[in-house]
Formats: sequence, C-alpha cells, structure tokens
Amino acid sequence: MIETFKVTITPLNRQRTVRVFVPKDYHESERRYPVLYMHDGQNIFTDKEANYSASWGIGEYLDESGLDLIVVGIDCNVFGYGRYNEYSPWKSNTGAKVLFNSDKIIGGEGDAYIRYIAEELKPSIDQKYRTIADETAMAGSSMGGLISTYAACMYPQIFKKIASISSAYYFNQKEIEELIAKSDLSAIERFYMDIGTNEVSARVTPEMYVASNEAVYPLLKGKVKNCRFDIIEGAAHHEKDWRKRVPEIFEYLFS
Repeated sequence: MIETFKVTITPLNRQRTVRVFVPKDYHESERRYPVLYMHDGQNIFTDKEANYSASWGIGEYLDESGLDLIVVGIDCNVFGYGRYNEYSPWKSNTGAKVLFNSDKIIGGEGDAYIRYIAEELKPSIDQKYRTIADETAMAGSSMGGLISTYAACMYPQIFKKIASISSAYYFNQKEIEELIAKSDLSAIERFYMDIGTNEVSARVTPEMYVASNEAVYPLLKGKVKNCRFDIIEGAAHHEKDWRKRVPEIFEYLFS
C-alpha cells in the first residue's frame, strides 16, 4: 500500500510530494520495520506516475518477495535545473559544462536537502509509522546516487545502508572524492554501487560514467567493509534497466 502526502522542505521553503510504501500486513500487525529513503520518488513505484512512463516497480517487488520494508520516496524538483540543484551538494559549472556545454553554475542545495531528510523528515516518519529507527537506508540513481553518497558521508550513523546506482559522480567528482577520503564511514554496514556500459546522459558518454565510478569505488572500498561495485554490460541510464537490478540490490542491502 502506498500513502501520499505533501511536505515542506523547510531549508529550501519548497513543497514536495512524499510517497510511503508499507508492507501488506502493516495495518494488521504491530511489527516495526526498517526504512529505505529513495530520491525521484515519482519514479519508483508505478509506471503511471513515472516521468518516463517506466518505474522501478519497488512496491510490486516488495509485495512479491515478502521483504518487510517501509520505503519513503521523495519526489524530485522538476522545475528547470531544480533536480541538479537539490541533488548536488556543491555549486559547480562542471556538471552544466559536461551535460549541456554551458558555463552556468548550478547545484549547491544538496546539503540543505539531505539535512531536511535526516533532521526533519526521518523523525516525522519515525513518529508516524512503526519504524525501526536505527535501521535506515538510502538509495538513488544518477544524481540521486551522488546525493546518497553524500548522505552516507554526512550522516553515517543514520543512513547505514546505501545504494548508489548509475551515479553521476562526474557532476562533483573532485568534491565527492575529497569528502569520502576524509569521512569516517565505519558505521556504514553495506554500500552498493554500479554502472552500466551503455549509460548516456546528454553529452555524458558511457566511458565517462564508468571512469567516474571507477575512481570512487576504491575510496569507498577502503572505508566500508561491505562494499560492492558492479559494472553491468549493456545497461543503459534508464528506470527500465534499474528495475531489472532491484532484486539483487535489495537482497544485498537487506539480506
């Protein structure tokens, strides 16, 4: 079952839709459940609501697999460069240059966005739902992978399991590598990351995606005991490809 409501991301003064999936027996039991926070919430549950008419099918997978998990999907900012701004912790012209051949400086709102999730949304969800408060994970793809990695570095005691899928590390490559290098990630229990060999975003080539992720993995591997990196032959930068990987990703994070 999916429950939908509006929130205000207070540091940015923006209203946003949040979608919460609860297990089938949630209302008939008194059990508590771990929680997974996911970005691009409109794309994770149903094809009808997804931006490109293809979703991750998370609810369907959880119902079929029997994995007991609450999933909180936070819709992205669809206006202009809003998604890039909120999912990038640092202002930069690198991303705009690589993507659009533009010198425009974008990004820099990611810290406020993650701080809101950690300090306001999570406590609210823990109060409203029967969660296991200290079993919290985060996942995202592309820019959502970048911001999930940032969340692991800034709040490792909260977000202890991370899935960074097809991550757009190139957007803040230097900054995210420096942050990982200086962060204590010993509290992170599992970190999953992957990249496909056929991923393209505007002017970002598959080779750029692979090289960007290959540069990050050794830094994380040296900090996180259980860290996995898959290079997936032929996989593209699209929800239909991420959907295929859902069972393996969730099994790795929550088994």
